[in-house]
Amino acid sequence: MVEDFLKILLLAGVSYLFYLGFTTNGLFSVANIRSLIQGPSSVRREEERLREAIATFAQFRNLAQSEEQRMQKSFTKLGRYYKRVASDVGYPVKLQRLSKANEANSKVAERIAHLAISQHNLNITFTPASGNELSKVREAFKHYVRDWSTEGAKERKVIFGPILAALSEILQESGLSSANELDVLVPGSGLGRLAWETHEMGFRTTAVELSPFMNIAFNFLLSPDHTAKPFQHKIQPHAHWFSHQRSNEALFRTVAFPDVLPRLSETFLILADDFMRLQQSTRNLSDGLTKSGYDVVVTLFFIDTSLNIIATLEQIHRLLRPGGRWINLGPLLWTGGFQSSLELSLEEVLRSVDLIGFDIDEKTRRSIDCEYTADGAAMMRWIYEAEFWVAQKRS
Repeated sequence: MVEDFLKILLLAGVSYLFYLGFTTNGLFSVANIRSLIQGPSSVRREEERLREAIATFAQFRNLAQSEEQRMQKSFTKLGRYYKRVASDVGYPVKLQRLSKANEANSKVAERIAHLAISQHNLNITFTPASGNELSKVREAFKHYVRDWSTEGAKERKVIFGPILAALSEILQESGLSSANELDVLVPGSGLGRLAWETHEMGFRTTAVELSPFMNIAFNFLLSPDHTAKPFQHKIQPHAHWFSHQRSNEALFRTVAFPDVLPRLSETFLILADDFMRLQQSTRNLSDGLTKSGYDVVVTLFFIDTSLNIIATLEQIHRLLRPGGRWINLGPLLWTGGFQSSLELSLEEVLRSVDLIGFDIDEKTRRSIDCEYTADGAAMMRWIYEAEFWVAQKRS
């Protein structure tokens, strides 16, 4: 009985357990709960990844300073004439502004790290974090801009709009009086804005994210003690990237976030877990019946992160109830370094979708030109011709 209860708790995810008040100082520890199901080696790997993420946020300033020093060293190698011209242009002042921007960004990063340490009740002795991991913190900052700032509203409209419209149509077709009767799963949810928007429409929404970098950054927004009002935090998310910049004012501009306050609830859950490990949801209804499976799975810029796309399609199919819908929007930018076992073309993906047991509504299929965490003031644009469709699981 106790073991079954702990398994149920695990499905709520590590992050949500802490919001429910279960900490390693209390009755249950994350390590003990996960070890019942995954074994100690898996628990250790997850804790190592969490510690690595926290350490990188905590050491943001030192890692950024190392970059500054290399840039300064490159500048000092210039001859006297070139240094004088660069000084007239204002390049030394630009490097000083970069240092100040990194200092400002580090304050936010450190607050994120301190919250994560307290939430997960960890005693951390920091070893020097890898400079390669610094990019993951900066990626989280770019997601703050895309998901939770007014500057990101344009990009959100392009990629969220078709998905939210499809959800609205699914609700209308269902004949149900309330969206609260439908369960929606959003894997690869990142910093959670799409999942939150889905919940704001009234759907019972579960977001799933594996990356500890994303999870602890989102928890920072979810915490009333750390994010109590809109636009409370400020970062300079583009300051490190000197390429393709029209001006230094654009490069060092400040972005405030969040534009709204997200909060968890009984109908908005976050699972800090691997999508491929999820089990089909079960919920007791008011009439005494039990409902199994999600009504809708929403994948945004997600399926091409699969190391085995066919297994991912099978998992989406498995988690949906019979007749459930799958909404997809994204490109096919497969994981680099030959990590993916399969790198399929769109034609091959669509054929696999059919073989797995989905029927795509051809009226919904279209390509959507979109960006991904773009710098709207930069001189460069990376445009995806992302594929959009709504599919139904065959009954």
